[in-house]
Amino acid sequence: MTAPRSIVIVGGGTAGWMAAAALGRLCVPAEGKVTLVESDEIPTVGVGEATIPPIRTFHAMLGIDEDAFLRATGGSYKMGIRFEGWTRAGETYVHPFGQIGTEIAGTPFAAQWLRARLHGGAEPLDHYSLEARAGEAGRFSRPIANGNSPLSRIAYAYHFDAARYAAFLRAHAEQHGVVRREGTVEHVEPGPHGVAAIHLADGARISGDLFIDCSGFRALLIEGALGAGWYDWSRWLPCDRAVAVPSPPDAAPLPLTRAIAHEAGWRWRIPLAHRTGNGLVYSSAHLDDDAAQRALLDAIDGEPLAEPRLIRFATGHRRRFWSGNCIALGLAAGFMEPLESTSIHLVQSGIQHLVRMMPPATPTAPAIVERYNRIMAGEFARIRDFLVAHYHLNDRPEPFWRERANAPIPDGMAEKLALFRAGGRIFREPDELFNETSWLALFAGQRALIDAHDPICDAISADLVSHRLQQIERVVSASLAHMPYHVEALRRLAPE
Repeated sequence: MTAPRSIVIVGGGTAGWMAAAALGRLCVPAEGKVTLVESDEIPTVGVGEATIPPIRTFHAMLGIDEDAFLRATGGSYKMGIRFEGWTRAGETYVHPFGQIGTEIAGTPFAAQWLRARLHGGAEPLDHYSLEARAGEAGRFSRPIANGNSPLSRIAYAYHFDAARYAAFLRAHAEQHGVVRREGTVEHVEPGPHGVAAIHLADGARISGDLFIDCSGFRALLIEGALGAGWYDWSRWLPCDRAVAVPSPPDAAPLPLTRAIAHEAGWRWRIPLAHRTGNGLVYSSAHLDDDAAQRALLDAIDGEPLAEPRLIRFATGHRRRFWSGNCIALGLAAGFMEPLESTSIHLVQSGIQHLVRMMPPATPTAPAIVERYNRIMAGEFARIRDFLVAHYHLNDRPEPFWRERANAPIPDGMAEKLALFRAGGRIFREPDELFNETSWLALFAGQRALIDAHDPICDAISADLVSHRLQQIERVVSASLAHMPYHVEALRRLAPE
C-alpha cells in the first residue's frame, strides 16, 4: 500500500494511539513516518471502558495477543449489556452479543418467536441466547469447537482501563516506528491542502502530508483551523453531562456492562479486574451537577477510589470528518453517549475506512474524501437511531422520560418501528452496525408492539414451532452448563 510519507496525529488517548498503532503497522512506507503529538498536561476523557465484538477484528489486524492485552489493561470479558429499568422500574433485559436462536424449518427465528410470543407460547427472548444466559450467570468461555453448538460461535468483547489501553497501544505503535512528541499545540499553520504544520509551545514546527485530529472535544485542527462545522443532535439525545468515579472491583464480576436508568438519564457500571468503572449520564435541564454527583456516589458499592469527575459534552458530529488533508477521529469527530459502547468502535471504524481509502498522494482526490464523509455520517446516524430507540420506548413516569417518549424521532428509527409494528419485520441497512438480532433484543426488551406476525410464519405449524423453541432452549441450557465462571477466566489471566 502506498501512503503519505509523513502522518501527524494530534492528541493521544485511546483515539490517538489506536490510530498510531494501526497506521504505523499498516500504512506508512519504509521511508515515511508517523508522529504523535500529545501533552502530559492535557488530560484525556478516558471513560471509554466498554467495547463491542468488532474490536477483536481490530486487534487481529494489529497482531495483538488477547491475553497480553487483557493483563496490561486490567481487562475483563463482556458478552452483552444489561438494561435495567429502561421500560419500567424493576424490569431488565440483556442486549446480547452473538446469535439468538436458530432458524426454524427454514424460517427466521425472530419471526417465529414473535408469533409464538404474541400468542403466549414462548419464553422471554433471553432464554434463547447463550450470551445473555451466560452473562447473567457470570459464566464465560471463548468459542469451543463443538459442531453446530452455540459454544462454537460465542461472541464477546471486553471491558478495560482506557488509560492503560492507550499506554499498551503506545508501546505497540512505537515498536512499529511511531514517534511520540511531547508538546502543546499553540498554532496551526494553514497550507494549500488544509494544514501545513502545527507549531508547539516550545517553538517546534511539525509538518506533515496527512494530519489526524485526535484532540478531543477541542477539535483543534478539524474545527479550530478548518471550520468543518457541526451537526447538533441534542433534540434527539438531550443528555449533556456525565459524572464518573471508580470504585473497588467486584469479587465475581459479571461479563456484562450494566446500563441502569434513573430519573434524568442512566448510570453505567463496568467491571474491570482491578476496579469498577461507574458513571452517571444525565440531562442538565432535569438534574443539576451536585445532585448527579450525590446520586452516583450513593449508588456505587464501596468507597470511591478517586474524586468524581464531571464531563460536559454535546451530542452530534462534524459536518465533515475529512477536510483537506485532515481527518478527525474520536471526540474530535463526534460524540454519542456510551449507551451501547460505540465510542471506541467509531474510532476503529474511522481508522479502518481511512486505511481502505488512504490517499496515494496530496492533494487527496475529492471522491475519496466525499465517500469517507458519507460513510462515517451514515454510521453515526444509524447508531444514533438505535440509541434514540432506547429513550423512545419507555414507560417511566419521570418528566425526563415522558418527554423522551413523546419527542419526535429520526426518520430512520420511525421507519424501523413502523416496519416492526406492521409484522415484526426488521431490516438491516448496508454497513449498519446493529443487526436484526440487536434490534430484536431492543424491541423485545422494551416492549415494542406488533399488530400482527409475519405471514411467512404460517408455513410452519404452531406446534412444530413450540417444539423447536423448547429444543433451542434446552440446547442453550446444556451449553451453559459447559461454560466455566467468568471469575475463573480472569484468574487465569492474573500474573503468577
